[in-house]
Amino acid sequence: MRFGLSAERRQTLIVTEPSFQAFGLSHVFVMLIMAGSLLLGLTVSRNGTRPRADMAIRGSLATLLILNFIGYGVRQCLRGTLRWQEALPFQLCDWTMIVVTIALLNGGRQHWLEPAYFWGIGGSLQAVITPNLQFDFPDLRFLSFFIDHGGIVLGVVYLMITRRFRPAFASVWWTLLWSEIYFAVTLLVDRITGVNYGFLLHKPEAASLLSLLSDSRPLYLLQMQGVAIVFFLLLYLPFAIADLMGSKKVEKQEPGN
Repeated sequence: MRFGLSAERRQTLIVTEPSFQAFGLSHVFVMLIMAGSLLLGLTVSRNGTRPRADMAIRGSLATLLILNFIGYGVRQCLRGTLRWQEALPFQLCDWTMIVVTIALLNGGRQHWLEPAYFWGIGGSLQAVITPNLQFDFPDLRFLSFFIDHGGIVLGVVYLMITRRFRPAFASVWWTLLWSEIYFAVTLLVDRITGVNYGFLLHKPEAASLLSLLSDSRPLYLLQMQGVAIVFFLLLYLPFAIADLMGSKKVEKQEPGN
């Protein structure tokens, strides 16, 4: 989560709070709400062909992401449970939220949708399925977490469907370049603040794909790069297969074949 508390502080707070259970009732219910919201948005906007409805949906989702980001930070500051070191926008989901928000507001331009797709589906979708979360509904941290990650996923999928967006092979390397910039900057921020932004200091506490990586930090960081490349290529694979099948159909339709 972007406004993460220190491990010690989380252990202190978790004693009196309901504990989150992966694929428990609240988790499954949130994912069903996400699916229903996407279907409703696509139906109301008729897959983006109704300009006013489309603009309203995109604007509402972008506003929700921004207000959630600001509102959660303000609340934690007022409660005195957030240090400035923990309030910096250096979780990958923060950068993804910014990219997705800009894409929603500008109508889904391709150079914003490319990193939004790979980061949003590769990162935030995994966060929705395997959340690094200790608090259950109705805790505000539970709500903020799923508004953030769920909103990112909804924004990306909605824009992809309504804009008929598809990444090119070059999109993989463009996103990888931005990922390396994030990686380098966040490593420095982690070193200065001691906060585990991007899980670059150590693995997340909740079980996830990163839990399978090495316990040696240098090797762990190297493996993270490999995982990112594999994820990006896997996310591009369906489009590559579609292109290959399409080219074969064209060859069969050409005279003389």
